[in-house]
Amino acid sequence: MQYPQPIAKLIESFTKLPGIGQKTATRLAFTVVDMKEEAVNEFAKALIAVKRDLTFCSVCGNITQEDPCEICQDKTRDRSTILVVEEPKDVMALEKMREYHGLYHVLHGVLSPMEGTGPDDINLTSLITRLHDETVQEVIIATNATTEGEATAIYLSRLIKPAGIKVTRLAHGLAVGSDIEYADEITLLKAVEGRREI
Repeated sequence: MQYPQPIAKLIESFTKLPGIGQKTATRLAFTVVDMKEEAVNEFAKALIAVKRDLTFCSVCGNITQEDPCEICQDKTRDRSTILVVEEPKDVMALEKMREYHGLYHVLHGVLSPMEGTGPDDINLTSLITRLHDETVQEVIIATNATTEGEATAIYLSRLIKPAGIKVTRLAHGLAVGSDIEYADEITLLKAVEGRREI
């Protein structure tokens, strides 16, 4: 037996989201069927608002309702430091710790020759433009500890260092609360390399 067309279309739409397989999409679709019409309308409005009301900051590339974004407009931020991340959600994660007070730059991806993603496919041009500002003293590279993230970090370092700007990388290693015996070799290597005196 096939699902009625509206449910089948909704299931198909949910499967387009990352990490959502057929079973989860079906469960979500039937959850929507059971929701009150008012709740479904609010859900639909939220989806439309995300596409209509949000844009990317012309300075840093972060997601925002106004351009430039709130962080770039904040005069109290340390303008000598730019922390480079892969995606806008990384900015949100770093802001939650409330310890970093510099600026950000969002690449919207990483270099990945296997997937055909080169320097022109990520948000590099505006980063280079920002580095012409003599206020910038340090660029912190906070790409993920993946092969692509590491390759992007090395590429950025080689691109930025000739300008006389300090380039640092976030430390990687063991997560708090984890056991050494369960860590993979790369994580252990990064933990040893990133050790510091106590």
